[in-house]
Amino acid sequence: MFKTEGSPKAPFFLKKNLKLMKIAIQGIEGCFHQIAANKFFNREVEVLCCVNFHELVNKVTNQQECDLGIMAIENSIAGSILQNYRLLQQSDLKIIGEVYLPIVQNLIVMPGTKIEDIEEIHSHPMAIYQCSEFLSKLKNVKVIETDDTAASVKRIKENNWGKKAAISSELSASIYGMEILTSSIETNKANYTRFLILSKNEIEKMKGTNKASLYFSVENTKGSLAKVLELITKNDINPTKLQSFPIVGSSWQYYFHSDLEYSAYSNFNNLILQLNNHTTKVKILGNYKKGIK
Repeated sequence: MFKTEGSPKAPFFLKKNLKLMKIAIQGIEGCFHQIAANKFFNREVEVLCCVNFHELVNKVTNQQECDLGIMAIENSIAGSILQNYRLLQQSDLKIIGEVYLPIVQNLIVMPGTKIEDIEEIHSHPMAIYQCSEFLSKLKNVKVIETDDTAASVKRIKENNWGKKAAISSELSASIYGMEILTSSIETNKANYTRFLILSKNEIEKMKGTNKASLYFSVENTKGSLAKVLELITKNDINPTKLQSFPIVGSSWQYYFHSDLEYSAYSNFNNLILQLNNHTTKVKILGNYKKGIK
């Protein structure tokens, strides 16, 4: 299913790295973070499962049992995961890549279970929200919110719950020996989640980059933010994301996270030099190749 090491499509920093990569993810095996990691690296990777995103960042920062991390940052329906932007801003991790994953949800049951047998459906609140149209058509079925999609599948399997179902990925059904009763039950088929690839160290001699992430702050004066946006445009750079956050301890002061797409690195470099005169702080989170949607 996935291309092997050295494939022309393999990420550039893996082509000469023959050891098995261990990637920190949020969630357990079978979750969408694992699927996104497999997609980005063009092969199945070993994963280090983390309870939450804070643990994920700590593992990558301290290089505890993992090489890199992958973290969801926004969804095309639900929007930004604000806590993760703050985690990035507060850490020294570098963004070295991104991947867009189509989110396909499935109704998963114990083998042999029929739709009329189901009394409860378990899943993460976001997955439940994404499948609201399908769920609304089911009668006399209780929907239970849980902490994780794949964990819901595993829990049903371990307890042999024949009258309960889970909403989760195809991979989770395969891993835990479960059956997909109904596939692709998400309401919106154009449902994508964007994941960032995180590293403790910046990759040297990164070639072919065309996207950057950074955060900056400006003086709380008229036109200060407008001037920054004007500089971005003048350097032929497309801002695909601008997210504001309050600066803790400074009333009505904000910093901004921005994703910028460029055709030439020199344009981005020129912008950074110019921003130093129009911002109070600039921090580059990473230069990388933009993901394919």
